[in-house]
Amino acid sequence: MEPYEREALRAVTERPTPVYRTLRAQRISPVLGVEISGVDLSKHVPEQQLVDVRAAFRDHHLIVIRQQKITGEDHDRFTTALASLSPINPPSAAGSLTLRGRTDLRSATADRTAGSRHRDTESAWGSTLYNPRTPGPEFGGETLFVNMHLAHDMLSPTMRSLLEQLTAIHDDAQALAHSTPPPDYVIPKSEQPLIARHPETHRKLLNVNEAYTTRVPQLAARESRALLNMLFDTIAHRAILHCRVRWTPDTLVLWDNRCVQRHATYGHPPHLRNVRHAIIGSPAKA
Repeated sequence: MEPYEREALRAVTERPTPVYRTLRAQRISPVLGVEISGVDLSKHVPEQQLVDVRAAFRDHHLIVIRQQKITGEDHDRFTTALASLSPINPPSAAGSLTLRGRTDLRSATADRTAGSRHRDTESAWGSTLYNPRTPGPEFGGETLFVNMHLAHDMLSPTMRSLLEQLTAIHDDAQALAHSTPPPDYVIPKSEQPLIARHPETHRKLLNVNEAYTTRVPQLAARESRALLNMLFDTIAHRAILHCRVRWTPDTLVLWDNRCVQRHATYGHPPHLRNVRHAIIGSPAKA
């Protein structure tokens, strides 16, 4: 491991775990994620606990809350206390802001980002998934989450300097290639810096994902593909960047879509995962 990689790892793994007034927190991995307890999402969450949840979210980017028997209304109430809900991308036929009930991961909609580490949508602040029960009697499936701050920090200084000068095209049409959006749906497409800054912490992060990122316009097509493939491969296969969350019944997971990517391990076929999914738009004012 190179000295700059060791330095990046030390900065993440040796930092103290913050203490929160109303929550108990235990790290899930040295690089990403925290499991919190002491909160009951089936009831109105007091403001001080919301302050602590927001702080844990900012500190760890990924929060796991277990043993929560909640309804869809409870899920929405907690989520909207943190931030406004964002429309599903693309919107559902009913115009719902959340995905609830059975989700078949073999369906065309679910498969639009299959096999890739991805963000839920390009504009989302965060996401929550609630799993009321495990897919099978003996296993519950797992999800990998990737720390994109660390993905940036473990690149060589020369590579980071190069990427600072470049942008990338993010095109939702690629993620929706196997879906049929509503006729009037305008598919988002944007040009974004390859190295971005988190809007709250201002930390740098690697801003590419295989589901949406299609081209680096400053490079020739072959150069662009080679560079993006290298970055996608780093995100997918560098295990030190990953945190693995194992699902148990009545678990809610909340993650920062701006600096975390996810990948379902598909450890549950032929069973189906039964989840409620809420995509979060703009953060609520504390």
